[in-house]
Amino acid sequence: MWPTAVLAFVVFGDALLSIHPPKFIRKCLLGVNFPEDWWWVLVYIKIVATAGLAVGFWIPGVGIASNVGVVAYFIAACAAHFRARFLKSEFWINCLGMLGLSVASLVLTMAL
Repeated sequence: MWPTAVLAFVVFGDALLSIHPPKFIRKCLLGVNFPEDWWWVLVYIKIVATAGLAVGFWIPGVGIASNVGVVAYFIAACAAHFRARFLKSEFWINCLGMLGLSVASLVLTMAL
């Protein structure tokens, strides 16, 4: 349960930061050429993911599915970074860091 709680907390914080992205998030989104008028979609996805992870405390299948969705989201983000050849520190810290956290949460949740 605790890996899901940690992931939900971090994804929710990421959603809040994405409402008015600080410099490091803006740089990341601009670096992969993600249209600024679509940034709101990312906030929505992260809030829905957080809700799914929270529901997973009572309905485990929903939590697992949400965690898989978060993993898929960050795999897509990695693909966007590679496609744009934007592999600076934002990629290594933001993107791969979140992918690692979401994969670790999924593995630990499945193991526990």
